[in-house]
Amino acid sequence: MHYRPLGRTGLEVSAICLGTMTFGQQNTEAEGHAQLDYALDRGINFLDTAELYSIPPKPETQGSTERVIGSWLKARGTRDKVILATKVCGLSEMTWFRDDGAPARPTRGQIREAVEKSLRRLQTDYIDLYQLHWPGRPMAEFGSNPTRWTSAPGEETPIAETLDVFAELVREGKVRHVGLSNESAWGTMRYLAEAERSGAPRVASIQNAYHLLNRTFETALAEVSLREAVGLLAYSPLAQGFLTGKYQKGARPPGARSTLFDRGQRYQKPGAEAAIDDYLTIAREEGLDPAQMAIAFCLSRPFMTSVIIGATSMAQLATDIDAIDVAITPEIEAKIDAVHQLRGNPCP
Repeated sequence: MHYRPLGRTGLEVSAICLGTMTFGQQNTEAEGHAQLDYALDRGINFLDTAELYSIPPKPETQGSTERVIGSWLKARGTRDKVILATKVCGLSEMTWFRDDGAPARPTRGQIREAVEKSLRRLQTDYIDLYQLHWPGRPMAEFGSNPTRWTSAPGEETPIAETLDVFAELVREGKVRHVGLSNESAWGTMRYLAEAERSGAPRVASIQNAYHLLNRTFETALAEVSLREAVGLLAYSPLAQGFLTGKYQKGARPPGARSTLFDRGQRYQKPGAEAAIDDYLTIAREEGLDPAQMAIAFCLSRPFMTSVIIGATSMAQLATDIDAIDVAITPEIEAKIDAVHQLRGNPCP
């Protein structure tokens, strides 16, 4: 395993992070513990979760992923061996997170309630990286870097308020560092400017979608990331499994996420299937597993801090972690860039 700096925090995180949003719904507690054991044994020291999880979100399973991680930390005594990241909800009309039934907002009161609940579920007294899951303002698309802009007026929580309560939590020792997720270049720079103005904690990372079908991070955020030391934590490196080819030509394998939950529309946009076919062809020509090629490409980016993988089986997990040893040669990158030039970003 390779390790990389988490922003300017002084922490070194594994280049592959274990995403856990299937724990508590697609995966049982025992399966989650087995994945965590295996990942730790393979050198992964970075775990990502959220108060929202498991996925798909619903009241009866909300917080289940954090509870699975918490029971593992307690049973194994591994808290000091992992860097633990979780997230608080941004602007949402979902009402089951807060005791008063209010729609989710990243306000002082709601964030303080959320962090206390996460700490209890995780059975720890501190969170290494506390992230805002998505902005507290309306966004054109959840991915926050759409290929075309549309106006999204509406209610918003000031960035200064969200960052101020993050600062309180850091001072109290409940949170060590803070980060963003599903954020834009403008939003990231506003957080950095507000931290400089107020002395609040500087955001260490940004967790956004990044994969072969969505390289929009490169258009503006990559420069922010490199110049400001706000590293990317890339989610969906396999485009929710679509880049493995298992959903091509309308296939829906039993037990697969899109088969179970029909939530893959983000990866079924016009042009996506043709792009996937082209990337599968490159993997075949180069003798590479398509999942490993897709993850290795993400790992090879200079702005990448860690690639978040998620698996529902131990075989998938082993394959994904083995991508750490796959090299993207200049010849392979040239082929990938040629497809991207032709196909663009069909799935932002």
